[in-house]
Amino acid sequence: MTVDFNIIKKALNYAAKNSGFYRKLFQGIDIGKIDNLKDFESLPFSDKHDLRAAYPLGIQAVPDDKVVRIHASSGTTGKSVIIPYTKKDVEDWSLMFARCYKMAGINATDRVQITPGYGLWTAGIGFQAGCERLGAMAIPTGPGNTDRQLEMMVDLKSTVLCATSSYALLLAEEVNRRGIKDRIHLKRGIIGSERWGDLMRSRIASILNIELFDIYGLTEIYGPGIAIDCPCHKGMHYWNDYFYFEIIDPDTGKVLPKGEYGELVITTLKKEGAPLIRYRTHDLTRIIPDPCPCGSIFPTIDRIIGRTDDMIKIKGVSFYPSQIESLLSEIKGISSEYQIIISCQEGKEVLTLKVEATDICARDQIVSSVCNAFKTNIGIKIDCECFELGSLPRSEKKSKRVYDYRQC
Repeated sequence: MTVDFNIIKKALNYAAKNSGFYRKLFQGIDIGKIDNLKDFESLPFSDKHDLRAAYPLGIQAVPDDKVVRIHASSGTTGKSVIIPYTKKDVEDWSLMFARCYKMAGINATDRVQITPGYGLWTAGIGFQAGCERLGAMAIPTGPGNTDRQLEMMVDLKSTVLCATSSYALLLAEEVNRRGIKDRIHLKRGIIGSERWGDLMRSRIASILNIELFDIYGLTEIYGPGIAIDCPCHKGMHYWNDYFYFEIIDPDTGKVLPKGEYGELVITTLKKEGAPLIRYRTHDLTRIIPDPCPCGSIFPTIDRIIGRTDDMIKIKGVSFYPSQIESLLSEIKGISSEYQIIISCQEGKEVLTLKVEATDICARDQIVSSVCNAFKTNIGIKIDCECFELGSLPRSEKKSKRVYDYRQC
């Protein structure tokens, strides 16, 4: 299922005509002469820094009486990005989210426990709207109050858990600790909002005995629900009747061939309230060139392996947290949780990796294995501290894993 360039051009013309933001960005460019993908790839990118500069509603492309809702990013790393939605935007989003549920094998007989937050954040209400569009039972517990979460999970016989990976792990460990595995009825988990590794995926799935599905999205592009894993677990299908995806070299901006890893760039094809053209997500992935064995007509991207802005550089060596997760997954007796502490000691950069052991008696062997694997695979010497299982903090939202205290 390929995208007709005329659809891309229609979206481009809409943004150029209706969005003051894009009229300014495209100043000096004859949009009428953009007639093919090569021309399109010459257009400037937009990114979150631009949207912050347009705060609060400089991105809006419709009159106020057409806006039915706004959502906003968290603003933890700067000014919030506020995105307006029209009635059609909201309906389109719910349709895409319902597709996600169907892709994961969820139907109207399911009971869907929704733990992500509600409010300005897109997550909770997106999960709920898609659930209602599908016709399933929504259980909108929202975040936190783990006792209440588990009570609802048992009493209402929830069959689907929607959560961040961090909170899914916390709930799984509580289910295990309280000995209530035989009282829950979960079959599937829809997990999003943060990147997560195979160790965490395996731990959550094994404790709860459920099948897990990655879901992808970002506030600027509707929210979660623009791509999801399928039962083949070979990548996340994205809705290319609503989006055009490109993968670029994050340093040069050059478009990369399908199959190569780079930064995901998204163009919305039908968004009215806040259309986005060549929007840099800073998420690192690739477009998978081969059809998925599941038979879906929708193309796939690989799991998000990191972000261009979460790269760690120490002692002249650059790497991503995903590389650490991959490294840890090869070491026996270790849990999914870790923390990276970067500091300066006597004018030198020091990285301390904190991990947990499933068997604390193997602590010394784990420390040695971690240090050796880090030196071999990433190329620097580190310190490692190993703790009992459950010692590192769990989060009801997203887990913070990197703490950089350098003042060298």
